Amino acid sequence: MHCVDTLRMRPAMQPAQPTIVFLHGALNDHSVWSKQSDALAARGYAVLAPDLPGHGAASPGPALASVEAMADWLLARLDAGGIGRALLVGHSMGSLIALEAARREPARFAGLALLGTAWPMKVSDALLASALEDQDAAIGMVAQWSHMPLPASDDREEEPSLQERSRQLMARIAAEGPPGLLHTDLAACKAYAGGAEAIAALDCPVLFILGRLDRMTPPRAAAALTAAARHGTVVEVDAGHAMMAEQPGAVLDALAAFAAICAQG
Repeated sequence: MHCVDTLRMRPAMQPAQPTIVFLHGALNDHSVWSKQSDALAARGYAVLAPDLPGHGAASPGPALASVEAMADWLLARLDAGGIGRALLVGHSMGSLIALEAARREPARFAGLALLGTAWPMKVSDALLASALEDQDAAIGMVAQWSHMPLPASDDREEEPSLQERSRQLMARIAAEGPPGLLHTDLAACKAYAGGAEAIAALDCPVLFILGRLDRMTPPRAAAALTAAARHGTVVEVDAGHAMMAEQPGAVLDALAAFAAICAQG
């Protein structure tokens, strides 16, 4: 696993290329991007995969309670790292952060890749209540809904399933982070109201990677964004919400092709 919040470069990298910045979703951390970020760094891109505040032992402090505050934090992080031109890659909550950051500083971003996105990003009252009252149960629900069901014949006795690994990751982040972190993240997603304004203001390329079997943010939930994007491309993969783990190769191929286009802009 690569270092948290560390900008990685290779000597062969072209200076004009944008830095690829990966933004994780609710109760996740940078590790959900490891297969894609490692591969793109190996191809010569500068890569930054930060943990949001409160999401893991290496990123202490209170969690940010709104997408707007997370976007402000991201822009400050880019400033602190001396990162000018960037390509934002955001999953779920991270996709909303990418949208809001690009709305605030549109000239800074070469492109946006939005995975498992939706706007409005609806969160059921039942899940919000569970996240507040019984976070462990809510984590189990999110882990289950984020993944495609395993075939009945697939026992996975020798190693944890992707669903179980996701549950373990969220449980660890919840244990290391501030109380009620899942509820904080989900409430921020539900409350974000700037999606329509943000997507309408973008003039950069936007890639939507959507899971055909996504039960958390089904492709139809992204319709308002895909329809309003001036330079939008939609790629659907045979995966659920956790597409980076379920279809790592397909997601990497889509991101690599998009990064090459953005590097030319």
